[in-house]
Amino acid sequence: MELLQRFAAGDLDAFEALFRQHQKEVYAWVVRIVRDRGIAEDLTVETFWRIYRARARFNPAGNFQGWARRIATNAALDHLRSARRETELPEDLAGPPKPDSAVRRETREQIKGAFRQLPAKYRLVATLALIEEEPYNKIAEATGLSAGLVKIRVFRAVRMLRKTLSSLAVPLGANK
Repeated sequence: MELLQRFAAGDLDAFEALFRQHQKEVYAWVVRIVRDRGIAEDLTVETFWRIYRARARFNPAGNFQGWARRIATNAALDHLRSARRETELPEDLAGPPKPDSAVRRETREQIKGAFRQLPAKYRLVATLALIEEEPYNKIAEATGLSAGLVKIRVFRAVRMLRKTLSSLAVPLGANK
């Protein structure tokens, strides 16, 4: 508690201590959203810069970890909105194996393209809910949305993805 009070008062040593304690978690959270380690490093630095600038608004009795995650989420969302970056999907997505690697590669590219077409606010919740499998309440806390709104946005994102990917009907067991 004393560390948080010193931080809120502007103590640089307290800020450095909080940075050391929380940088790995903030980085891990951001990399889950933006799907790029290099960008996540930059956004982690940006997050802590924002934290330091907003220190006077921090309530020392509050949850620093949750506050930092929310600032990190906003920094990542700002990046997604401005950069319209590609969302990397893991190579080991669960599903039936397809015999042709060219078909798999094409399908993966179409899915990535469909994710890129999602508006940033939907891409954020879809990435966290569908790819990272984060619970809705954790996404809600990090984004400042209600859990109900997170569910609605995930539902809408899935609907948009289905519409975009409806032309992907690749028959199972295709020999090409």
